[in-house]
Amino acid sequence: MESIAAAEMLSALGHPGRLAVFRLLVKAGPDGLAAGEVARTLEVLPNTLSANLNILSQAGLTASRRDGRSIIHAARFDRMQALLGWLVEDCCNGRPEICAPLAETARACSGTAA
Repeated sequence: MESIAAAEMLSALGHPGRLAVFRLLVKAGPDGLAAGEVARTLEVLPNTLSANLNILSQAGLTASRRDGRSIIHAARFDRMQALLGWLVEDCCNGRPEICAPLAETARACSGTAA
């Protein structure tokens, strides 16, 4: 991952509202949630949610798809795992065991756990 892409993702997550949206989508899993459900759950106005989802999508952290009359938004777990991997790739001056619990969690979430 390039530093610029990582910075864009971290910047997108650096806002409390966007972080709440992303965490809710992560909790929802790969099936995602309809925009209206996200707005109701987080008690945010639709236009505010739309702006937050747009920024998360531009950063590559979420994807959307149409399902009938609804737009379903989901976290991009591949991108989240890439960001986490980039953050810890040079972990702890050659002592990767310090970051092992984080790596195991990321693998388990992505479905690639051994």
